[in-house]
Amino acid sequence: MSLDVPTELLERAEHGEVRDDEFVACVRESLPYAWNVISSVVADLDGDTQDFADNATPPPSETRRGQLLRALASDAIRGGLERHFGVKLAFQNCHRVAAFRPSAVDSASYRDFVSPHGQLLNQSPELRDC
Repeated sequence: MSLDVPTELLERAEHGEVRDDEFVACVRESLPYAWNVISSVVADLDGDTQDFADNATPPPSETRRGQLLRALASDAIRGGLERHFGVKLAFQNCHRVAAFRPSAVDSASYRDFVSPHGQLLNQSPELRDC
C-alpha cells in the first residue's frame, strides 16, 4: 500500500474529489522519508540560481527507498508534489531525485538528466539491485 489514508479522507474520496492540500498532507504523513528528501531538494533549488537541485545519496534502508519509489512512480503522488512545490521532479536509479524549475523543463540540463545517456552515466555496480 502506498499511502496510509485516514478514514475521513477515504470517505470523501469515495463521494467526490479531495483537495490537493488534503492529498499532499496524506502523502507527507505516509511517506515521510520521501517528503523530506523532496523538500530538501526543493529548498536547495530555492536558494540557488541553477536550473535544478538534486539528491544522489542512497536511502539508508530499503523501506526508505520504497517510499521514494512509491512517491515518484505514482503519477498522482508525483503530480501532487510537483503542484505543491511548484517544480518538475525527475528520478534516476531508485534514489536520485531532482527538482527542476518549471522554466528549466526545456533546458539542456533537464533533457540530459532524463535522457538514456544521463541514466547510463548514473549507473554503478553497487546500484544494480536498487
